[in-house]
Amino acid sequence: MKLEVRPAAECRYDAVGLGEVMLRLDPGEGRIRTARQFRAWEGGGEYNVARGLAKCFRLRAGVVTALVDNEIGHLVEELIQAGGVDTSFIQWVEGDPLGRQARNGLNFTERGFGVRGAKGVSDRGHTAISQMRAEDVDWDHLFGELGVRWFHTGGIFAGLSDTTPDVAIAAVESARRHGTVVSYDLNYRPSLWDSIGGTVKARQVNSRVAGLVDVLIGNEEDFTAALGYEVPGSTDDMSELHVDGYTSMLGKLGDDLPNLKVAAVTLRTVRSATRNDWGALAWSRETGVVTATYREDLEIMDRVGGGDSFASGLAYGLMTGFDLSTALEYGAAHGALAMTTPGDTSMATLAEVKALVAGAGARVQR
Repeated sequence: MKLEVRPAAECRYDAVGLGEVMLRLDPGEGRIRTARQFRAWEGGGEYNVARGLAKCFRLRAGVVTALVDNEIGHLVEELIQAGGVDTSFIQWVEGDPLGRQARNGLNFTERGFGVRGAKGVSDRGHTAISQMRAEDVDWDHLFGELGVRWFHTGGIFAGLSDTTPDVAIAAVESARRHGTVVSYDLNYRPSLWDSIGGTVKARQVNSRVAGLVDVLIGNEEDFTAALGYEVPGSTDDMSELHVDGYTSMLGKLGDDLPNLKVAAVTLRTVRSATRNDWGALAWSRETGVVTATYREDLEIMDRVGGGDSFASGLAYGLMTGFDLSTALEYGAAHGALAMTTPGDTSMATLAEVKALVAGAGARVQR
């Protein structure tokens, strides 16, 4: 099974992401509540995928987002540029000193260790991107005149406000008109949806977008909470992957979503904050369900962004023309490597991903 992807020569961008980019403030090995200094990173679910494709996989990537035109916004811009992602489609918004009109999002994230789980505290109310409207971007110029091979957005962006689902749908519809492959990560976050209707609202919003996409990504919780699909025989123990259950669930998903080409699921069992079992599977009509290498007791430095790095590795594999099984291995390997370093975004190299896919170990390289 191979996706039809536009030729690179006719497109300015290999990949573009649509979503919020926040300033991540990281207390390192400490706690948010006791921190006296923070390390600044950039991060955001949809952006992280574009950044992985640019920095690790050396593709031409851009991001569509919105930032307030102030010092924090330009710090985020600098971080995006350092990640190799084109910033031409940042929408700059006028702010005010108190943030009543619009503001830039902040995300305080501590990594966790052992029995203490990772914790994220986001501060993203009334952000510039949450106020974006579909007409703010000339989508046909982006996808038609400039050309994009792969477009990625997700459920975090779609859940930011009443307007962002319409923005996502306008972008996806334009991408489809111009032959761009569209991927969507469900990325269900209870804290994002609880105050606006919970899973009922999440399913309403995500179902509107999911029917339009080519590649749908999530974990088991995402498919259940964000779309209402249960996995028969599911378990928290990843030693029993219940492939038959996923085959049943993904087959039903394919029946309900005729435009869907690929669905991919990340699988994680949390033994502790620093030791997880990690795996993935994917489905297409041609292949049925295929599974990636199962990595038991994977040591974790920072788990945030592991799923986004999985998505970028999968997208790279499918854009490169690999079969689904191989593309899935690239996704699982990139996600595993991303969780060995701090920050939302990947510090892995393509050579490291290829080596891990080929079965390399963790011996010192000299």
